Amino acid sequence: MTDEEKKLLETFETKLRHLLFLHDQQQKENTQLRHLLKKKEEELKRLMADNNRLERQYSNLKSAMTISLEGSDVKETKQRLSKLVREVDKCIALLNQ
Repeated sequence: MTDEEKKLLETFETKLRHLLFLHDQQQKENTQLRHLLKKKEEELKRLMADNNRLERQYSNLKSAMTISLEGSDVKETKQRLSKLVREVDKCIALLNQ
């Protein structure tokens, strides 16, 4: 093997080692990013559940406030109660199936 071939081989080995190092670094970063993504997805699910719970509470509070209005805006109160009755009827119909 000539000196030039040895130098080429050494250069190739050096570049190959560097590429393997970079590959390992990318794999570590990829693993970290996957872990972070999983944590963020779990946090998103938790926040969405909290949001749904708060929306239900808000709706319930709104219903209670509408019902507790004594005489003012009776039409809105009747509409809200009618909507609640329809929802209950739908639930009962689904249970009967």
